[in-house]
Amino acid sequence: MRDQPLSLLDITQMDLSRHEFAFLSACETAVGVPTTPDEVIHLAAGLQFAGVKSVVGTLWKVNDATVQRLVEAFYKNLCWRWQNDSRRAAQCAAPSGPFIGSRQRHALDQRIVFMHIGA
Repeated sequence: MRDQPLSLLDITQMDLSRHEFAFLSACETAVGVPTTPDEVIHLAAGLQFAGVKSVVGTLWKVNDATVQRLVEAFYKNLCWRWQNDSRRAAQCAAPSGPFIGSRQRHALDQRIVFMHIGA
């Protein structure tokens, strides 16, 4: 992988089953390619196909400053009381979840950008 780009196919063929959780905060990591709308493969799904049990990705472009605050709050809530439990990822990523913070500070499209797949 040092001498060539890492493709989604490469990722799906890896064994990542020992990994419990992945958080993809870059833009559109849970969106497929527009030229193949019938296929539901995207980076977040590829990681799950490779064995990652719980994956959070983004559905569209997100403001960098906003996502920084949301991710910090997400991890604070996920690792609450030093209990890093990836099974809580869906609850922490929910738009109505406690990690979102003040609704006045974040536009609706920025609060609901995250999607969780997996366990």
